Amino acid sequence: MSSVPDPSQSLAEEFRRHLETFYGRLKLAPPYDSVEKAVRVLIAAVRALPEEERCRALVDPVAQWELFRQAFERSGLAKKHRGIITGLVRNRASLDLPADYDQFLNLFR
Repeated sequence: MSSVPDPSQSLAEEFRRHLETFYGRLKLAPPYDSVEKAVRVLIAAVRALPEEERCRALVDPVAQWELFRQAFERSGLAKKHRGIITGLVRNRASLDLPADYDQFLNLFR
């Protein structure tokens, strides 16, 4: 048995926290089925990576956010609450979200 932790699980937990923050700060109820689908998409994507890239994704925030954005988009989350979020993005400065969340917000522009 390998002593290396499964990076997909730790990244999935972090992704879930980011989604909770994203929807919470936008004051929107997360589309739960789509959130679960996004987490599954992320886990599958991480597990499909070559080992070197999986390891890099654990320590490289840029790589993590790229995976998070891809899972957000591929799962259909970018289609949920589209009208509302598109309206909110017009005034980006008013959103209480760190710049990293632009990975998600840019999908609504």
